[in-house]
Amino acid sequence: MNDQAPPIDFDAIPRSRLPALLRAMPKAELHLHIEGSLEPELIFRLARRNGVALPHASVEALRAAYAFTDLQSFLDIYYAGASVLLKEADFFDLAWAYLERAAADGVVHAEIFFDPQTHTMRGVPMEAVVVGLSHACRRAHAEFGISAQLILCFLRHLSEDEAFATLEQALVHRHHFIGVGLDSSERGHPPEKFARVFARCRALGLHVVAHAGEEGPPAYIETALDVLKVERIDHGVRCTDSPALTQRLARERVPLTVCPLSNVRLCVFPSLAQHNLPQLLAEGLCATVNSDDPAYFGGYIADNFLKTFEALPQLGAREAWQLAQNSFEASFVPAAQKAAWTARLRDVFSAAVAGG
Repeated sequence: MNDQAPPIDFDAIPRSRLPALLRAMPKAELHLHIEGSLEPELIFRLARRNGVALPHASVEALRAAYAFTDLQSFLDIYYAGASVLLKEADFFDLAWAYLERAAADGVVHAEIFFDPQTHTMRGVPMEAVVVGLSHACRRAHAEFGISAQLILCFLRHLSEDEAFATLEQALVHRHHFIGVGLDSSERGHPPEKFARVFARCRALGLHVVAHAGEEGPPAYIETALDVLKVERIDHGVRCTDSPALTQRLARERVPLTVCPLSNVRLCVFPSLAQHNLPQLLAEGLCATVNSDDPAYFGGYIADNFLKTFEALPQLGAREAWQLAQNSFEASFVPAAQKAAWTARLRDVFSAAVAGG
């Protein structure tokens, strides 16, 4: 007896049904900076609560400043916005606002980046950051059924010694985070700068990921894999500049956490219509869709799916399925949980085929 489910007839799903499917299908978000989900309205609310003076007079004026020419021009605004985050309750409110949106967008699992150095250098206790975020994750699981885990990121424009100090400071809260990452300014800060601290993290049993190949060259992706020995590449879209690297990523099933709207807002691609996501999928890479810093880049994960698929008509139901399944494959959860999410995904697609 064959217990295998019959294949889904992707061609039976009309394009008119695709937007609803993209929003409803279960998905994992694996590239989300929680500080980058800080909406202007929440910035002003926290500023009032904490007595923080802001350089912009209104929500509208702040949002109007979100015209970025590159990664650094974004980071300047990003770090200024984070100045309102001072207490455990602030970090809870920040994460809770994101998780509410994520649940509405069909996210069943989120692996959330946080940047403790952005806060501890301002005198904010590590405990306030980690405990506030973790509390929101636990509450979201209880209320929405969404699972959420934290990944501590090192700021690559700072030194490796500062990364070591941050790691040691965070280890008392080790049970609150599952891994470490590497973010901030990529240019001039190759992955190998953090070789020793990543070796320490691997020895501690932490998952390891790193931003590479967004503004940096394909060589940064290679050293992230070979020196840092990361399990996932965040962004990675510059891999297609190197056919040999692209083939390696496909062969080794190294996940890429791609962020289409972010790539356009930071001028990595001129437009969504010129994004290389279709090529990544056609080459057999384990590409996923994520929102990166959604408050700054024009949309959360459903917006990334909807706008990308609208701009790239070669993407259809088959690619939507593949991207969702890739997100489960790339997540740091047990195989049984991945299988359960895939079964839910099949139910949603089967309903779409049937016209539900």
